[in-house]
Amino acid sequence: MESDAIRLFHPTKSLQGTVELTGSKSESNRALIIQAWGGDRVEVSNLSSAADTETLKQALNSVAAVRGGKETTVIDIGPAGTAMRFLTAYLTTATGRYLLTGSERMKQRPIGILVDALRALGADIAFEGQAGYPPLAINGGFTQTTDKVTVKGNVSSQYLSALLLIAPTLPKGLRLQIDGELTSRPYLTMTLDMLHDAGIQHSWQDDTIYIAPQKAQHCRLTIEPDWSAASYWYAMVALSRDAQLFLPNLKSQSLQGDAAIADIMAHFGVASSFTDGGLLIRKVTDSPSTEINVLDFKECPDLAQTVIVCAAALRRDLSFTGLHTLKIKETDRIAALQNELGKFGVKLLEEGDVYHLKTGELQQPKRLSFDTYEDHRMAMAFAPLALAFDGIQINEPHVVEKSYPDFWKHLKQHGFVIT
Repeated sequence: MESDAIRLFHPTKSLQGTVELTGSKSESNRALIIQAWGGDRVEVSNLSSAADTETLKQALNSVAAVRGGKETTVIDIGPAGTAMRFLTAYLTTATGRYLLTGSERMKQRPIGILVDALRALGADIAFEGQAGYPPLAINGGFTQTTDKVTVKGNVSSQYLSALLLIAPTLPKGLRLQIDGELTSRPYLTMTLDMLHDAGIQHSWQDDTIYIAPQKAQHCRLTIEPDWSAASYWYAMVALSRDAQLFLPNLKSQSLQGDAAIADIMAHFGVASSFTDGGLLIRKVTDSPSTEINVLDFKECPDLAQTVIVCAAALRRDLSFTGLHTLKIKETDRIAALQNELGKFGVKLLEEGDVYHLKTGELQQPKRLSFDTYEDHRMAMAFAPLALAFDGIQINEPHVVEKSYPDFWKHLKQHGFVIT
């Protein structure tokens, strides 16, 4: 989908059927790094079709092709944030010289904390532009000087995961101390669980995770469908007139922190039930629960945009915490939300670490056009509003390719009219 804007509406506002979601981008990207150093011992199935995952896969293939070469290999990962973090760590262990760069927005996203940690271990990394930001010049195959490193836990769990994913390959292993509060713990747990599935043992005592030098065991890493992708369908069910959707192969016991959407959306009138084959979600009430007033996204920040937009359309004046990482994502997601919610009279007010949604002045404009800020989640979080308003416009709709390339196709399959 290459058009600069699309219009979408849903004539019946009723949703029925099955949605085949792509594999989890988070699981897929971790599996690719494990496979990169695990070699033939590690098989991966149901890999995500997301652009970020394809980007990482291609980058790792190029590293394998030039490993050990004396010339500098340029790796451009575009807007793929996870790929930037994971490759920063992985390339330090791959023999060769690399220049790791990305999009203009990627060059504005901080990575100094991870670089400092890798340098503490002995890695040879230099900032080619502004200190603390990509692009990075990496001289791979470093000599490890210590196994101990301390990293702040409240900035990005991807820094921690990037280090843990290479830990088994380090001659001295890794003793990773988490400094302060840990943000997005489920993503760290996902990393350790997937390493465990590949035969890698670890210990986690108090604030320190230790992984000794180890080799991967023969294994198959099967990627579960993406719960982040599922979250948009939860929002659509909540905003529909009536709905019943089946999402195959999602598990009640998931590695993904975004599985929290099932519990969150129970407060928005959406019931979840698991079968052997997957997940059934259905609308059960037009009068959502008023039992909660505050939602904390510390463990699942990627759900925040979807839930906040849905709450706004349902006129739920909720408060939100755990949003501090949103300002350093693909865009400043807080500012983007405030701008776009304001187009139909809703305010998202900041008060320290708490954000308050105010829907008292919600309007029903005849023509609503939403910008996406080069952010896939902005497009998919606002798309369900086609069920709450008489059609909306989404600008730069192609951004969904980053994590859910079939999003617009799936909407068409379920009754949305897209022009």
